[in-house]
Amino acid sequence: MPPRSTLRLAPDAAGLAEAGRLLRAGRLVAFPTETVYGLGADATDGRAVAAIYEAKGRPSFNPLIAHVATTEAALALGQFNADALALARAFWPGPLTLVVPVAPGEAIADLARAGLDTLGLRVPSHPVAMALLAACGRPVAAPSANLSGHVSPTTAAHVLADLDGRIDAVVDGGATDVGVESTIIACLDGPPVLLRPGGVPRDAVEAVIGRPLASAAGEATIAPGMLASHYAPKAAIRLDATGIEPGEALLAFGPEAPAVAADVLNLSPTGDLAEAAANLFRHLRKLDASGTRRIAVMPIPAEGLGEAIRDRLARAAAPRG
Repeated sequence: MPPRSTLRLAPDAAGLAEAGRLLRAGRLVAFPTETVYGLGADATDGRAVAAIYEAKGRPSFNPLIAHVATTEAALALGQFNADALALARAFWPGPLTLVVPVAPGEAIADLARAGLDTLGLRVPSHPVAMALLAACGRPVAAPSANLSGHVSPTTAAHVLADLDGRIDAVVDGGATDVGVESTIIACLDGPPVLLRPGGVPRDAVEAVIGRPLASAAGEATIAPGMLASHYAPKAAIRLDATGIEPGEALLAFGPEAPAVAADVLNLSPTGDLAEAAANLFRHLRKLDASGTRRIAVMPIPAEGLGEAIRDRLARAAAPRG
């Protein structure tokens, strides 16, 4: 990715206004929450979300948590059952992430959800995070603001040690209080499931729902911090295709896509890997919905975001039990 100068913004009105402007413009801004510093991007902008993965060097497209300013904003994005609503009322704002079904017509980018029909939502309690989310006016996808695999950052200096020159700005709100990531609870069908322990203790959650949390053993990956498993198309996937076979749809890449009679969608006609990442899950869904039995995928370069795109496609192409 091209080098950039990382601004260090104060957590005052001017700094927060600039941070909000950058986020609305599709740029990357790190900011403090009560848990750790997050690396924020507009969660409705697929290209901005792709830039998060590029900056972090994240090896695969895992679901990201969407941070919003209020519980009411979260309720507009997800479908909350009685357990989810009780937990939201008890612990928001705070270090709790709830994974719920997406609301019909919600605007969160497919890439932020890793192509899934579920969404991780959090209302942070840190005053700087709350002010920034209000200034931005949009949901903000924000994994920890560090290179993938590194220790999560709890100060702006930690963020800059990993990401200086790779992101646009960091809002310096001092050291975070909790220092561990948010607790993640899935509220879908059946009892709530603890997907990741964190800033809200298990016993506090169980006291609200009135019963033990279920185990995450065997759960598909529907939240950060779990092994990669994402949207799986019904159609078979054929990778690195240099020709199209009868009856195949084509997931193309670049300006040299062949003209074929089958359904064709191009991840990026110009060969832009950020654009390709932003389009990946949406294009897979569209081709899958066409009724084709197999999708041929043109070769994708392995550098930069191409590595993550290829990783995701390889998982989609893997044999299924």
